[in-house]
Amino acid sequence: MMRVRLTVNGRPREADDVWEGESLLYVLRERMGLPGSKNACEQGECGSCTVRLDGVPVCACLVAAGQAEGREVVTVEGLAPEGELSAVQKAFIDAGAVQCGFCTPGLLVAADELLDREPKPADADIREALSGNLCRCTGYEKIMDAVRLAAARRSAEPEGDRA
Repeated sequence: MMRVRLTVNGRPREADDVWEGESLLYVLRERMGLPGSKNACEQGECGSCTVRLDGVPVCACLVAAGQAEGREVVTVEGLAPEGELSAVQKAFIDAGAVQCGFCTPGLLVAADELLDREPKPADADIREALSGNLCRCTGYEKIMDAVRLAAARRSAEPEGDRA
């Protein structure tokens, strides 16, 4: 058993009595009370558990909790201040890209990272960035629309107003 210390959504956090095979996803959901990242395939195939680890999108189900020691994690809960929505979250709602919602947290995290890296992505960039995230409900077109909408809205905002 070990103690894992990390920064989650900008705050120092720790989890005690973590066993060596425990996933970052389990620690986030069950030990830290952050249920946004979904537990679906547990094999890194669906993207429902996508979080940013030191800025990079990863499937939290494939990351051993100990690998996150001293690192920074951003979950879907950390995309905007509490009680607010980020530009990507607003765009997903406005474009009708949310259906059952199970894949949505992972898609939001992946889309947010894409727009941080590439503010005006081409459709091919969007497809590539979201290629690790499976959705069984939407057919993806509304998801593509949402990312395009978020990109347009972000580029229209003054630099300091981005959430």
